[in-house]
Amino acid sequence: MSPLVAAIGLSLAGGLGGLLCASLLLLVPAAHRARLVPSLVSYAVGALLGVALMALLPEALEQRPPSHVFGTLLGGILGFFVLEKAVLWRHCHTDECEVHGASASLVLLGDAFHNFVDGAMIGAAVLTSMPLGISAAVAVTAHEIPQEIGDFAVLLHAGYSRGKALMLNALSALASVAGAIAAVLLVNVLPGLLPYLLAVAASSFLYVAMSDLIPDLHHRGPTGTVAIRQVILIGFGMATVLLL
Repeated sequence: MSPLVAAIGLSLAGGLGGLLCASLLLLVPAAHRARLVPSLVSYAVGALLGVALMALLPEALEQRPPSHVFGTLLGGILGFFVLEKAVLWRHCHTDECEVHGASASLVLLGDAFHNFVDGAMIGAAVLTSMPLGISAAVAVTAHEIPQEIGDFAVLLHAGYSRGKALMLNALSALASVAGAIAAVLLVNVLPGLLPYLLAVAASSFLYVAMSDLIPDLHHRGPTGTVAIRQVILIGFGMATVLLL
């Protein structure tokens, strides 16, 4: 299988797979869904941190000096901070979300851009190795599920029907394929770019996990069985990366 075909397939699995799982979860009663989503968020934290720190960064460091890799990582984190300020990198995991006041078109634009970047990250990972590409796709799917649930909530709040909200989210998810194709073609032209793309991918995953998902988990309960369950699920997410 060529890297381009693998990148397209895994980007589809990451984008549309998360959307499909989110659509199925929307059929679950709200009370049950409210208990499932935090578990998905915890697992996503582990998967994102595991891929970034145990797979993407080590691969980049094998090809470039630490100063180049960590400089790119720092620049990527700062860049995603700026994008979030521009509402192009926002997240929403529940029916109660601070971005509900945003226009539906802005939400869809941000979601499409986010999916494009996720696809590019998967494409860069595939060019390194197939297991790394699969790990990246798993991490993308894990954090896409709760985000897509939030996106549905935003669109329904804006007055869209369930069918139209699903169709628009599916179209934005396809941007991941464009991102994967762009990454593969770009690296074919400029092979030396690959380690920098891997560092940017790591910065994306770290930013999502640490600026968005982990604070969300803190808000759900600091102690007791809730915290224990969060730690266990984060561990499962990391273990998934190690096993792939």
